[in-house]
Amino acid sequence: MSGNTFGNLFAVTNFGESHGPAIGCVIDGCPPGMLLSEADIQPDLDRRRPGTSKFVTQRNEPDAVEILSGVYEGKTTGTPICLLIKNTDQRSKDYGNILESFRPGHADYAYFQKYGIRDPRGGGRSSARLTAPMVAAGAVAKKWLAEKYGTVFRGCMTQIGELSIDFESWDFVPGNPFFAPIADVSALETYMNALRKDGDSCGARIRVSASNVPVGLGEPLFDKMDADIAYAMMGINAVKGVEIGAGFASVTQRGTTHGDSLSPEGFRSNNAGGVLGGITTGQDLEVSIVVKPTSSIITPRESIDVTGQSTEVITKGRHDPCVGIRATPIAEAMLALVVMEHALRHRAQCGDVSVGLKPIKASA
Repeated sequence: MSGNTFGNLFAVTNFGESHGPAIGCVIDGCPPGMLLSEADIQPDLDRRRPGTSKFVTQRNEPDAVEILSGVYEGKTTGTPICLLIKNTDQRSKDYGNILESFRPGHADYAYFQKYGIRDPRGGGRSSARLTAPMVAAGAVAKKWLAEKYGTVFRGCMTQIGELSIDFESWDFVPGNPFFAPIADVSALETYMNALRKDGDSCGARIRVSASNVPVGLGEPLFDKMDADIAYAMMGINAVKGVEIGAGFASVTQRGTTHGDSLSPEGFRSNNAGGVLGGITTGQDLEVSIVVKPTSSIITPRESIDVTGQSTEVITKGRHDPCVGIRATPIAEAMLALVVMEHALRHRAQCGDVSVGLKPIKASA
């Protein structure tokens, strides 16, 4: 099976299945000499892990990460870093009723047609559980970028189902299970309780940003920074849309508004989302993703079995009524991996470039 490695200079190879003994990744290309321990990685995994509130799947995985290689006496050595996360709370019997049928909205049918064999336990390789190793790898990238450039990655939920969420402060995001930037999440709790009672699910919209991003990352043609961001975000399970900067709102903007004016004091706006011509401007990278409604619901739905006959599918087990609730740290990690890849690429090709013009501020 191909397509399991993300990146080239900072290459992350993802392995494992949802209900196998373990999942993990191998990071190849991490610069040597950086202090690194499990304590640097675990906080982001704790933000993503299941079983943290009644609004997400009750599969209770500690997601404790182990560093198996690539670190000696607390420092990265430049050799491959293997990160392992053991699965400890699988309930494979929950999937016994779909061994011979396909769940609507899932990869079951397409996966079976492609490979001729599938692991039905939690979706196997196509499970969103495989985002955990990417969050772990993203934590490594975040640390290097923070130490090198002071880059900071943040994310929050801006909509869940029909409910739009106004932005109040980043300070509120860690204090609630929705990663919502608001003080009062009671309306979101009421909405989710009603959704669970109906046996249904909903989608979500997530905003993720990176500040203190160096100027000049990205290429002007096929390896544009924004193109690679879109590629990374679409690689996250259940993501169906990506916006950079003003995104689809650009349709209603005029050129006099959309073009971000430059001044000696800094940029006047950031409709471009921190990228011009595929190259970072030094402004915040601004990305939004849309996550579809969870396909695993207890409401009966029409499908077919492996012989092509009509059947009805009810998905049992423990599932997120909105997978977007836990998507924020995943989106942050994927953005960090893209920035890390381009930072190493830029250092390799343009590390000696010097211009007389000092970068202007991200915001005037």
